[in-house]
Amino acid sequence: MTGRSISIKAPGGICPASLFAPSGRPSGPAIILYMDAFGPRPAMDEMAARLAGQGYAVLVPDLFYRFGAYGPFDAKTAFSNAETGQFLRRMIAETTQAMTMADTGFFLDALAGEGFDGKVGTVGYCMGGGRALNAAAAHPDRIVAAASLHGGNLASDAPDSPAANAAKIRARAYVGVAGVDGSFPPEQSARLAQAFREAEVDHLVENYVGMKHGWCVPDHSVYDKAGAERHWKRLEMLFEETLRG
Repeated sequence: MTGRSISIKAPGGICPASLFAPSGRPSGPAIILYMDAFGPRPAMDEMAARLAGQGYAVLVPDLFYRFGAYGPFDAKTAFSNAETGQFLRRMIAETTQAMTMADTGFFLDALAGEGFDGKVGTVGYCMGGGRALNAAAAHPDRIVAAASLHGGNLASDAPDSPAANAAKIRARAYVGVAGVDGSFPPEQSARLAQAFREAEVDHLVENYVGMKHGWCVPDHSVYDKAGAERHWKRLEMLFEETLRG
């Protein structure tokens, strides 16, 4: 399945996005896929197409749209190159959680404009993980399921971390954690689970033993097929139970 390009008017300008929709289905549930740090590329399209194959419209917005044209980046080498690594870190730092939370309102409007104005789920990888959860906090009236895979700093001391926003989440949440991940150490995992419990968020925080940060994404250097397939099973169940109910 191939997606088509759309342009979304957003607070920071025009956000390019790809929309994958099941053939002959102009309405129904939808999913927003929040990219990892390497931006929209064939690997993200492949993942979006797999979700769309399960019967959902899937939107993949370019969260870095404020920077204009960039990349493409090689997920295996981008951070090891001094120039591209510096640029990527700058884009991540300057694309704040608040920006993405605000942008998400326009992503939802774009889906509605395409006929997908019902239940919405979110899923994010790496930097997109926290954004998928925070999107649910910012838009609890539309987003009923949110998943983070190898998301970093989900329960840091920052006031905009998903843990800090847990009380605003009404969606069911799934958090898949890399077994060893410096960006989301065990103490943060425990803090996030506690915040979810205290806020009465329907959630599961699951540890993928032996997996490394980035294991789900097929063009990543630490991609693990067995671990990735496990996460796909979790997503299928999450979205089946929340978006189709």
